[in-house]
Amino acid sequence: MHRLDQTLTFKTNYFSKDPEYTISPDDFGFVFVSRGVHVADEPEKDGEKVTQHRAAARPVKNASGKGPVSISVYAPGSDFDSTISTILYLRDCWAEGIKKYVTFHLIYHTDHVPKKIPTTEELLGRKMDCSVDPPKWSNVTTYRQQKKLLYPVNVARNVARRQASTYFVFPSDVELYPSINFIPEFFKMLKKPDISNTTLPRVFVFSIFEVEENESPPETKPELTKMLLNKKAIPFHQRVCQRCHTIPHSKEWAAGKVMPGLSVMHVGKREGLFKKWEPIYVGTQKEPLYDERLSWEGKSDKMTQMYILCVREYEFHILDNAFLVHRPGIKKAKRDARRDVVVAKQSRIISKHILPEYKALFGYKKECVV
Repeated sequence: MHRLDQTLTFKTNYFSKDPEYTISPDDFGFVFVSRGVHVADEPEKDGEKVTQHRAAARPVKNASGKGPVSISVYAPGSDFDSTISTILYLRDCWAEGIKKYVTFHLIYHTDHVPKKIPTTEELLGRKMDCSVDPPKWSNVTTYRQQKKLLYPVNVARNVARRQASTYFVFPSDVELYPSINFIPEFFKMLKKPDISNTTLPRVFVFSIFEVEENESPPETKPELTKMLLNKKAIPFHQRVCQRCHTIPHSKEWAAGKVMPGLSVMHVGKREGLFKKWEPIYVGTQKEPLYDERLSWEGKSDKMTQMYILCVREYEFHILDNAFLVHRPGIKKAKRDARRDVVVAKQSRIISKHILPEYKALFGYKKECVV
């Protein structure tokens, strides 16, 4: 089924009297969202479903897990048409799961509108020849790269989540692959007695790992444990920002005996040694959205949401047998002079404008930081 619905507009400008702290329309401006450009054949339904919603600079090649996936793709200018072609190929030729479970949402900037947005009839009439090579989705220079556009990652995250119709949602990034069968096991777990006797809000956290470039991502915890022992896998961002993703009791998590099913092995808080923690979790539509003033290049794009969860005293329920693995390849810290400028600018915006605003709106706790 193909559908191109009406366009939504999200205002993401951030203006300040101090031009040093202004993200101009050249950076974000107004972002238009084309809703449900290609809609999954199996619609999202409430009940025992978790929608994985993901942000992507280009379409996903893998759709992990038997559950609905809502993907936002940033496709400004001429990237729009090439993205449509890639999505069609993925749906028609790549994997049955993509056509069955994945819905794509394309976003673009009003200063970089595509020359033409296809109608529903035009999309229905486009057929992909699966016998030819697929559209190139790597080692290409995109319109976004040519124009040196920042990636509005939080706009993409929020759009993907807003379009999910399930109660539980799993905000993740397109290059993070979940362990096998986590959706059915998650709902089985919810039927067990709760580990926490509080009424505080909670989310369910995944441990995250990286594997060597020539390795296949593990699907089960025993496979992952073996790779950790053989040094073929390491904790996520260990060589980039270890404190950002290290979970409480991480050593116990890795060494723990693998039991059938899924359960919560520890309830953590984002404070103390973990005050800079930015976990990826299963939550609900009730959790705060991501701040759309922040770009991926500027870093700390999830930290402001984490501040809100901290002051609201969220519990982080760490799952024992569920995990995420990044697309193969170990990340290493490297300098990027252009990005350093954007990081410095975004850091000033957060400290001078966003954090004071959040303290006024959501409150203040000494242990809660951005």
